[in-house]
Amino acid sequence: MGRKRDLRVLVIDDSAYNRRILSEIIEETPGMTLVGKALDGDEGLKLALTQKPDVITLDLEMPRMDGFTFLRLLMKKRPTPVIVISSHNDREKVFRALELGALDFVAKPTHLASPQILGIKDEVIQKLRLAKSSKLSTIPPPPTLLQPGEERSVHAGDPSRAAGSLGELQTAAPIIDEERTANRVIAMAASTGGPTAVTHILTALPADLRAGITIVQHMPSPFTTTFAERLDKLCKIRVKEASFAEPLLEGTAYIAPGSTCLEVIAADKGLTIHAAQPTGEERYLPSANRLFISVARSVGANALAIVLTGMGDDGTKGVQAISAAGGQTVAEDETTATISGMPRSAILSGAINRIIPVYQIAKVIKEFARGGVN
Repeated sequence: MGRKRDLRVLVIDDSAYNRRILSEIIEETPGMTLVGKALDGDEGLKLALTQKPDVITLDLEMPRMDGFTFLRLLMKKRPTPVIVISSHNDREKVFRALELGALDFVAKPTHLASPQILGIKDEVIQKLRLAKSSKLSTIPPPPTLLQPGEERSVHAGDPSRAAGSLGELQTAAPIIDEERTANRVIAMAASTGGPTAVTHILTALPADLRAGITIVQHMPSPFTTTFAERLDKLCKIRVKEASFAEPLLEGTAYIAPGSTCLEVIAADKGLTIHAAQPTGEERYLPSANRLFISVARSVGANALAIVLTGMGDDGTKGVQAISAAGGQTVAEDETTATISGMPRSAILSGAINRIIPVYQIAKVIKEFARGGVN
């Protein structure tokens, strides 16, 4: 058997210092080869087309051609996995890049060239290696960006909100009679590729959904805050980052804060949702297993667990608990999963009832909220 081919990496960053550090990280990592360095998107696109890298690291703010224009052109000319390297302060820009086709991101400590960038070395290496087992999204893009003149209703909490990043369009909000504590709970988990998958699902749900939704997306704080705020502008249901303790309401999706774990607890006045501190035993933060197990304990047969795209096995123990409690379980089919590790692990556990592509999951959620689905 021949030697496995090295992962070929292209670095695009307008900072000479960052380019040097990222290049050294790649050159010093076994199994990786640096095929080029570029200081802007224009030079980067030329290298992407001639050198044909397996994966690209990309800064977003660059002269001549920025990262967003680069992504649009790359995905048309030669679709390639892209890992965005961006500051914690550029959260909105990171989500825009994910919408344009970037695979994942690594948050660097500062905008400025700084030795602190070495602190993300392990994460950069891990996410570059993910490219070997990833595929670019095959699902239709979610309706996050509206064409001029289009409008979409949003939830009743703020009828002036617009959907997407093309401007502030006035919308007509549906009327919801009252806030009701949920007794049916959807628990969803995702990692790499998750923001696109979760957006695709939630934007297809109605404002009057008779269930509450809890979501673990493997993502650091404060990116989970921005993710929730962005989804809230795009969806008919309410979307919020979960707080320390609050009622779990119908027609609302709760995103687990990046530094905590989400749990659902049965209380005298109904279900409550808690952003709880990690115990130190979690392999992933936020933890899908911890959320799913709490849902199994709190609602049993009134639970629907959904395992979406991602690397690893987070959620597998959780779907086993929900299945044992009489709840329903779904895994995303590998045909649409960017990374099939998490759903595959859940499927191999024997605890999954249905394996379906991501574009069918919203339909299953709506049926479950009406009391259906087997």
